[in-house]
Amino acid sequence: MYMKNSVLVWAILVALGGFLFGFDTAVISGAEKSIQQYWNLSVFEHGLTISIALIGTVIGSLLGSAPSDRFGRKKTLYFVAIAYLLSSLGTALAHNWSFFLVFRFLGGLGVGASSVTAPIYISEISPAERRGRLVGLFQFNVVLGILISYLSNYLISQNGESSWRWMLGVQAVPSLAFLILIGFVPESPRWLVLKKGMKEKALGILKIINPLNAEQELEAISSTSLGEGNKSKESLFSGQYTSPVVFAVLFAFFNQVSGINAIIYYAPRIFEMAGLGAHSSLLSTVGIGLINFVFTLLALNFIDKVGRRVLMLIGSFGLIAALFLVAFTFASGKFSGLAIPIYMMVFIAFFAFSQGAVIWVFISEIFPNQVRAKGQTLGSSTHWIMAAIIAFSFPYFAESLGGAVTFSFFGTMMVLQLIFVWRFMPETKGKSLEQVEKTIVLH
Repeated sequence: MYMKNSVLVWAILVALGGFLFGFDTAVISGAEKSIQQYWNLSVFEHGLTISIALIGTVIGSLLGSAPSDRFGRKKTLYFVAIAYLLSSLGTALAHNWSFFLVFRFLGGLGVGASSVTAPIYISEISPAERRGRLVGLFQFNVVLGILISYLSNYLISQNGESSWRWMLGVQAVPSLAFLILIGFVPESPRWLVLKKGMKEKALGILKIINPLNAEQELEAISSTSLGEGNKSKESLFSGQYTSPVVFAVLFAFFNQVSGINAIIYYAPRIFEMAGLGAHSSLLSTVGIGLINFVFTLLALNFIDKVGRRVLMLIGSFGLIAALFLVAFTFASGKFSGLAIPIYMMVFIAFFAFSQGAVIWVFISEIFPNQVRAKGQTLGSSTHWIMAAIIAFSFPYFAESLGGAVTFSFFGTMMVLQLIFVWRFMPETKGKSLEQVEKTIVLH
C-alpha cells in the first residue's frame, strides 16, 4: 500500500506544476485593467502585456525537450518551479513596464516547459493500469489552478490600487512549495536507463512503482533502448515515427480548433454577443469554470476504465451538437435568454470529459522512450501555437463573419475529429509504454 501510494504522491507533487500552469495563465485576467492604467499603456502595449506570457509558452514548449533529455525530468521541473517563482515575485514588484514584460515572459517559459515535462514524468513513473488517471492529474490541476486564480483575484480585488500586485505575487507561495516538494520525487527510471545507463538505480524506483514485475519492466526498457541504438539523436521526422507524429499533431490541432480557448478567453464577449448584460456574462463565466472542473474530475474516474478512445468518441458527439446549436441560435437571431450560455456549458462539459482530460495523457504515451520528450514537445508546441492563432483571430472573425459562421467552423472541425478518432485513433489503455510503442511505431 505504501509503495502504491508513493507513486500517487509523486504524481500529485509533479502535477502541482499543472496547478501553477493554470494559475499563471488565468491570473492576469483580474489584473490587466489595473496594469494598463498603472503604466498608461497604448492598445498595442496592452495587447503585448497580455500576450507576452503566451509567446513565452510557445517558446518554452518548443525548447522543452532539450533540458528534459539532457538534464533529466526532475532537474527540468526545478527550472519550471524557479521560473514560476521569479515570475510571480518579479511581476508583483516591477516598477518598470519592460521588467514586467520580462518576468511575464519567464512565467510563460515555465508554463511551456511544464506542459512538456510534467506529463512525460508522470507517464514514465505510472503503472499501465493507472497511467491515464495519474497523467490526467496534470490537466485536473490546470483547471483547479484557473479556478483558484479567479477566486484569489476576487478576494484580493478589494485591497485598493495595489491589488494587482498581490494578485500576481500570491503565486509565489505555491511556486515555492513546488520548488521544495520536487526534491521528494525520484528521477524517471526510463530516463535513468536511456540517458545514463543507471539500471540499478532505475530498478530501485521500478520496485516501488511495480514491485511484482519490476525486473521484467527494466528488461523491456533496456531492450527498447539498446535495440534502437542512438536514436535519441535521430530526427523525430526521420520517417520511423510517422504514426505518433501524425497522431500528436492532429490531436493537438483538433484540441484547439474546437474553439476551447476562444470560449475560455472570450466567454463574456460571446455572452454579450448573445444579448446578455455584462454582469450576467461574468456570472456565466464562473459557471463555465465550475463545469470545467467537475467534468475533468469525472473524466479521471473513467479514463482508465473505458479508455481514451471511448471518451474521445463521446466527447466528439457532444461537442458537435453543442457547437452547431450555438451556431443555429446565432443564425436565427432568436436569443432565448440563457440558451447560448447553456449550450456553452454543455460544450465545456463534453470538452473537459474528452479532449481536456485525454490530450496530455495520450501524447505522453504514444512516443517511444528514445524520443518521448521530443514528441511531447511537438504535441505541446502545436497545441500552444494553435492556441495563440485562435486567441488572436477569434475577435476578428466573430466580428466580421458573425457567431453563426464562426461556431459552424468549430463544429465542422469536430466532425473531422470524430472521423479521426473513429477510424484512426489507437487505444492505449492498460498497456505499458513499451507495449504502446510496439502497437503504434512498429505496426
